[in-house]
Amino acid sequence: MNSVISFIIVLGLLIIVHEFGHFILAKLFNVKVFKFSVGFGPKLIGRRYGETEYLVSAFPLGGFVKMLGEQNDEEVPDEEAHRSFAKNPIWQRFLIVAAGPISNLLFAAFLFFMIFAIAGLPTPVDNTVIGAVSADSPAQQAGLKAGDMILSINGRETVKWLEVADLISNCAGEPVVLVIDRQGERLEITGQPEITPSRNLFGEEIEKRYMLGISLSEKVVYEKVSLWTAIKAGFSQTWTFIYLTIMGIVKMIQAVIPASELGGPIMIAQLAGKQMEAGWINLVYFMGLISVNLGILNLLPIPILDGGHLMFFSYEALRRRPMSQKTMEICQQIGLVILVTLMVFVFYNDIVRLFT
Repeated sequence: MNSVISFIIVLGLLIIVHEFGHFILAKLFNVKVFKFSVGFGPKLIGRRYGETEYLVSAFPLGGFVKMLGEQNDEEVPDEEAHRSFAKNPIWQRFLIVAAGPISNLLFAAFLFFMIFAIAGLPTPVDNTVIGAVSADSPAQQAGLKAGDMILSINGRETVKWLEVADLISNCAGEPVVLVIDRQGERLEITGQPEITPSRNLFGEEIEKRYMLGISLSEKVVYEKVSLWTAIKAGFSQTWTFIYLTIMGIVKMIQAVIPASELGGPIMIAQLAGKQMEAGWINLVYFMGLISVNLGILNLLPIPILDGGHLMFFSYEALRRRPMSQKTMEICQQIGLVILVTLMVFVFYNDIVRLFT
């Protein structure tokens, strides 16, 4: 139940933000909007305010804003032609479509700003406390445990984690003697480092060096900062996630990241539930991450997605005429096949994770 509630909060809010981006730009350019829907399919609830009906539909995996003249073959009354989406200049149509994913990216920056402004800027605690010990590693064999504080290595005092890493990697294959503090008890443990691949965030091997199989504690402290610093940090964090999302897609195409890592709604619900249990900071941070992913994925040049429409507008701007209706329909059908195939695949991954 916790996962369902957090999933509805996260995905529902992000869909509203995305569609509101389309909606507000359409209103700004005087395009008539018939419907603002959260979800697809049959209407569950809805209410009309002015010329627009606001509704919640049965399938909450997206949403839509229905505008006058959005479809090329749609008949538009002469008296309302000036309010048709298709009659607007191409730059306005481009901005209306781009506003959805851009809203998600800006919303992510806002969420990160709120965290940093209220809780403070998270700063890793730089000490020598072991956060985790890898299974079947030299550290585990030597008897090291998570929570041990390393006081010295081979007689040299250690205060920062970088000192620990350097002393172990420069051991030239010789055993290292660690003096540790374990719950107030001073112990001396000898470990035999092994050559181990060092990998980046995408699992690519960077280098090989001597390691024991220990990692730094992930504990952070939150430092109060000014509003301006929080704003800059919010945009900086958003840009970092944009870069990692794009690189993740590239690495998946290059087969560096296996396709089995892709997750869908079930995975998002599970993760959202865990983040809610961990606290509001974790849930809001997770929502910011998903918002960035939603924004970037919608900008991909796949017909049906916003990025596909932007691709059509770019073609129209360069060629001085729109793409033919038949070509556009074929592209839309291809985009639909790609999207349905991807959805089936991520659902399959989610179900396999549930049972394995």
